[in-house]
Amino acid sequence: MIKFFNKFQKGPQGSGKVISLLNQKGGVGKTTMAFNAAHALADKGLRVLCIDMDPQANLSLLFGIDSSDLEYSIHNLLINFVRELKALHTPVLFSEVIKKSGSNPNLDILPASQDLSGFELSVAGIASPRQMILKKFIEKNQLRETYDYIVIDGPPTLGLLVVNILCSSDGVLVPFQPDQFSRKGLGHFHQIVEDIEDMGITEVPRIIGYIPNLVDARRKQAGEDFQKIREDLNLGDARIFEPFNNKVQLVKSSAARKSVFDFKSKEYSELQGQFSSIADAITEQLGQQELN
Repeated sequence: MIKFFNKFQKGPQGSGKVISLLNQKGGVGKTTMAFNAAHALADKGLRVLCIDMDPQANLSLLFGIDSSDLEYSIHNLLINFVRELKALHTPVLFSEVIKKSGSNPNLDILPASQDLSGFELSVAGIASPRQMILKKFIEKNQLRETYDYIVIDGPPTLGLLVVNILCSSDGVLVPFQPDQFSRKGLGHFHQIVEDIEDMGITEVPRIIGYIPNLVDARRKQAGEDFQKIREDLNLGDARIFEPFNNKVQLVKSSAARKSVFDFKSKEYSELQGQFSSIADAITEQLGQQELN
């Protein structure tokens, strides 16, 4: 075990939970939701690792990391983990890729780069299960023992990266914009979850909830689309969170590469409450207790 992990006191073996934020449709605020949800968990005293699994690397950018400046990223660590790809291995250690958050000592990130877009092609010819690479990477590096939560931001696709994320996750949060395109995209997302269940290679993750984002309450059509989506969803234990309206504070905080919890102004209190509610739902559904 590398020395990096020794700075944390380990919890019960394998007690950490993996949460992913996914949606096939882009532009729904998925990365912003992942960033602030991770901060909400860390703000409760929980140890959190973010893994950026989107080649666009926008989550990394929110942490102040420019992917064009990176020599190595999560892509290199995943490729190094596959023995059959020895010819593509790079001389980099886990400790050289992981970065600390500047604003919260409980929060780390494994950044992404554009190289991740070649992941599917790189692993196309291997014999070992391609769907399980990320899951086994998390287990091999004992990340569940080191962190209370691992928050993964996925790409707006339904390819192999997303399949790896789903096979690794205990729970999923699904941000969406209430329109006809999201309604169609949610149907495709549910289909791929069913496909993974049919494979029988791992347990499918629990859908913790759906996060309506970029909601314009003034538009009648938005309300009608939202209602249709609610009717389509077989919620079970999942929930639909309070909608995030087009709040300028969320845009400002993202532009400043800060979470809403970095601001003390009262105008951010509503957003802080919404993200704290999401963090509470995660801890309640997945059984991890807060430290505060």
